[in-house]
Amino acid sequence: QVQVVESGGDLVQAGGSLRLSCSVSGLAFGDYAMGWFRQAPGKVREPVSCVNGKNDYTLYADAVKGRFTTSRDNAKSTLFLQMSSLRPEDTAMYYCAVSRYRPCGGSMSTDEFRYWGQGTRVTVSS
Repeated sequence: QVQVVESGGDLVQAGGSLRLSCSVSGLAFGDYAMGWFRQAPGKVREPVSCVNGKNDYTLYADAVKGRFTTSRDNAKSTLFLQMSSLRPEDTAMYYCAVSRYRPCGGSMSTDEFRYWGQGTRVTVSS
């Protein structure tokens, strides 16, 4: 049984930093790309980032490029999202997802991802 569990969400002031973690069990973690997505109240879920299985290629949404960094520790089956220069518009539920594939797809479509966590809430106050 595959389990995906996010942690690290919190309330933070604008301009601050936060690191999210995602622990995965029940599959060969390094065989799959991993993604972060977010969903703000009343909005559709949108991609944030993707890292391939080998951890040597990353993809970011334009809204977070230069502020967020995604990485993974395959030995610990853990995915990270380091967020800095946070803005109120970054407020959302953040989800970790396991891809169906080893590489990141260019569109970071939700259809590319098979297993999802329950999310961790990030709130950025102005």
